[in-house]
Amino acid sequence: MKKETRLAVAHLDAPFAVLDLDAARANARDMTHRSRGTPIRVASKSLRIRSLISEVLTLPGYRGVLAYNLNEALWLCREQVSDDILVAYPSAHREGLHRLIHDARAMDCVTLMVDSVAHLDFIDAVVPPRERGEIRVCIDIDAALRAGPVHIGALRSPLHTAEEVRNIAREVRQREGFRLVGLMAYEGQVAGTTDTSPAIAAMKALSVRELASRRAKIVEAVAEELRVAGLPPLEFVNGGGTGSIETTSAEAAVTEIGAGSGIIGPALFDHYRQFQPTPAEWFVVPVVRRPAQDTVTVAGGGRIASGPAGKDRLPVVDWPRDLKMAPLEGPGEVQTPLTGPAARNLRLGDHVWMRHAKAGEATEYINTVLVVSAGEIIAEWPTYRGEGKSFV
Repeated sequence: MKKETRLAVAHLDAPFAVLDLDAARANARDMTHRSRGTPIRVASKSLRIRSLISEVLTLPGYRGVLAYNLNEALWLCREQVSDDILVAYPSAHREGLHRLIHDARAMDCVTLMVDSVAHLDFIDAVVPPRERGEIRVCIDIDAALRAGPVHIGALRSPLHTAEEVRNIAREVRQREGFRLVGLMAYEGQVAGTTDTSPAIAAMKALSVRELASRRAKIVEAVAEELRVAGLPPLEFVNGGGTGSIETTSAEAAVTEIGAGSGIIGPALFDHYRQFQPTPAEWFVVPVVRRPAQDTVTVAGGGRIASGPAGKDRLPVVDWPRDLKMAPLEGPGEVQTPLTGPAARNLRLGDHVWMRHAKAGEATEYINTVLVVSAGEIIAEWPTYRGEGKSFV
């Protein structure tokens, strides 16, 4: 963290949140350098600040939004953030589907995710094909590494083989009211797994090789299905994540990468070997008491990341250095004790800068972020929450 960033907000009463726009832009540029020409679709889940999403989309190498919720996608479309929005997860929200189907612009902008016939049936039950136009759909593919009964990766799609994906593609093309435009496969066991041991590195290398071969076969099988039917080819094949940009972009079958966390540089990303984003977003909390000479207590701080419970899901203290959480108490919703040599020099009201373990999730606690550039506050941007939007 740059000293000038801290000084820009030193006069303010905490708590508040800070976005270093210069660091975020630099991280975004580094991601496009890593992608070597493969466009990046901005993962909105990792930002959840509409102005920041719009800012990133102005940068070379970025194209479209990877949304995490149908209602979010409809909102981003209405606000003209993008005219190319892929909803990364299937939706069972009937009212949202009604709004999509009755909004001509949204029908052109938004692509829904499916991975089973049940998803198609659900949509048809909400609005029958005869009462709607064609819905753009993308098929989600299981990108996990399978070794016998062992499944390493996210429990997402049931579709693993080229034959399974082709069968769903055939179902989509044969049904009225749907148009297949894309494929997606998120290799979370590579993109979202930190490099903490030789065993992890070996697993990731094996998974990269296996998925590259399988994904190419899947894409070719679906392409053949569309050719035989005389339909237009796929518009995109989405893959990857911030942690796998290099390996995913090396695959000829992949046309775009979904990524966003690397723009923020959350604490989990401190443990990757191939890249190191610059931290760009913090929540700042005040010192409110001193229970011992080398211990201070700050207000709040208990912003725990999703995922398997563990120390890597806890926020980290970026400044002052040499502060750590009390092992028997940890970060709390209303207070967090911090110990270490730096505590002796802290006074009531002083700032402690903390960083969330995962990108995006910290914004669920705040209404705005102070945007700092070149050592000055240049704006205050509302988060999704600050705009009255909650899509979780």
